[in-house]
Amino acid sequence: MIGEIREYTLTCAKGQLYTVPLAKEIAPGLLVYRIPDGMHPTSPNRWRIGHESSGLAVADALTREDAVKGAEALGELADWTQSADNIRASVDRNDVFTKLRFIFSAARMNRDVSRNGTYTDADIEEAAREAKASGFNAADILVAMAETVPWMGLDTNEFNEAHDRIVQLSGAN
Repeated sequence: MIGEIREYTLTCAKGQLYTVPLAKEIAPGLLVYRIPDGMHPTSPNRWRIGHESSGLAVADALTREDAVKGAEALGELADWTQSADNIRASVDRNDVFTKLRFIFSAARMNRDVSRNGTYTDADIEEAAREAKASGFNAADILVAMAETVPWMGLDTNEFNEAHDRIVQLSGAN
């Protein structure tokens, strides 16, 4: 059911299985979830659109918002409740790429980003110390956050809340 949040088992190329507790159905047969920690640790794309019946990945996204928009757009291409083989036979990969290229960010990082989209109070405090030491204003903090772990990958509201806390703690204007 659209909007339902449930446990989902995803299948990796090498046959490993992961259980994801909070997958949300966005379109019939398409779920969005945060990929498990430790899985693809060098990829900044921490959110995934998954094919429900096969457990396979359709696409990875930098933010949950991008993944949801992507799943909504892909939902128009096919009946994703079908088997993976039927989807492969009926959907042109170029159509998938075309739909997603306007939605997904192209940011890439060459470090461990497995914590992308999750943060602690200690992360807030450290970011505030760094911002204060660098003499950053609120705009500087915003730019720095957009390209660094763990801030990149947060949804807009969570990003804004983290930014506001860092600005306040650092005394930035």
